[in-house]
Amino acid sequence: MNVLIKQAKIICPKSSFHHKTVDVLIENGIITQIKKEITAKDVKTIEEKGLMLSIGWLDMQANFCDPGFEHKEDLESGLKAAAAGGFTAVCVVSGTNPPLHNKAQIEYVINRAKNNLVNVYPIGTLSQNQEGKDLSEMYDMKLAGAVAYSDYKTPVQDAGLILRALQYSENINSFIITHCDDKSISHGGQMNEGEAQTSLGLKGIPALAEEIMLQRNISVLEYAGGKLHIPTISTKGSVELIKKAKANGLQITCGIAAHNLLLDDSSLADFDTNYKVNPPLRSKKDVEAVRKALENGIIDVVVSDHRPQDIECKDLEFDLADNGIIALQTAFASANTALKGEAENLIEALTSNPYKILGLELPKIEEGEKANLTLFTTNGETNLNEKEILSKSKNTPFAGKALQGKVVGTVNNNKGYWN
Repeated sequence: MNVLIKQAKIICPKSSFHHKTVDVLIENGIITQIKKEITAKDVKTIEEKGLMLSIGWLDMQANFCDPGFEHKEDLESGLKAAAAGGFTAVCVVSGTNPPLHNKAQIEYVINRAKNNLVNVYPIGTLSQNQEGKDLSEMYDMKLAGAVAYSDYKTPVQDAGLILRALQYSENINSFIITHCDDKSISHGGQMNEGEAQTSLGLKGIPALAEEIMLQRNISVLEYAGGKLHIPTISTKGSVELIKKAKANGLQITCGIAAHNLLLDDSSLADFDTNYKVNPPLRSKKDVEAVRKALENGIIDVVVSDHRPQDIECKDLEFDLADNGIIALQTAFASANTALKGEAENLIEALTSNPYKILGLELPKIEEGEKANLTLFTTNGETNLNEKEILSKSKNTPFAGKALQGKVVGTVNNNKGYWN
């Protein structure tokens, strides 16, 4: 694959071309030239007003529903949506049927995703069958290719299991990811507890449900050691807890779903189930707090939290509908809209930070290096219509709505995708 990228501003602090506007020539998947101006024949030329270029983005939380729920999404459709959304790497979660809890299932995902533009990194379960009782086969899954361990959206209620998981994962040079939600507090909740929830008459999910579980997990981490990642925080209180834990020297990182940076609980005024997510859309004060936390480096990564649901799971009364939205194709634009086009922190949260957390080698934007790149603009527009949705499911609140920022294309593994 031969591509000439014209007049792109490089956003990559580790590159010698950082903040420079240059032409980039890619031949057979390798960056062969980076110069102020390049002329080449018989190549695909990419030009776009305000074009920017970074290393390929990595999404640390996406559910491809494969195996078991392929009618909602499968690896093939999920990878297409990821490439269109600017991602050249995705961590696929264990929320499948059966969950990814042994070596064979990790190998299944890796083998199904081979020879694709998007690199796939499976996350194995923390507990066997995600039942929260016994540790999963962590070491076997690591040998098969699992990058971390998590029970996805099922919070681990047993503190002792978290303790043992932290200790064991540290011994095998890995880490655990755990969703924070005390079900004894949030049980039956439909949306964030607050003024909006009271006016709608729905049962609320207090911020306390997230924060008390987060505090417990931080306390266990302080005792046990190891490395802990919280995939999606959503409240001001959670930001303060993470900030304090980091200041105390604990190995803790966290992420946020792109839509939780942009939307607040007032979006649910019309009972649209496409806004029903977990963690729920929080208050305006919470949204402002998490935006500032991302800008200040307290929140490390931005994830799509891509969670496809078919029409039978979403076209229901609000209290019966399942949580989740498809978000791979809109994650960048929704986060960029929330941050008003301030690209630096967002790109760091999509590139260097997730690579560092996962212990993966960071791609480079230098001559002679393999091309693993995302092309985008912060001032363009994403207006996704239903025909452009590449996921099998259509559960998005952003269909037909203009967002600031546009993914122009992705390049990786000698393959390219162009929007």
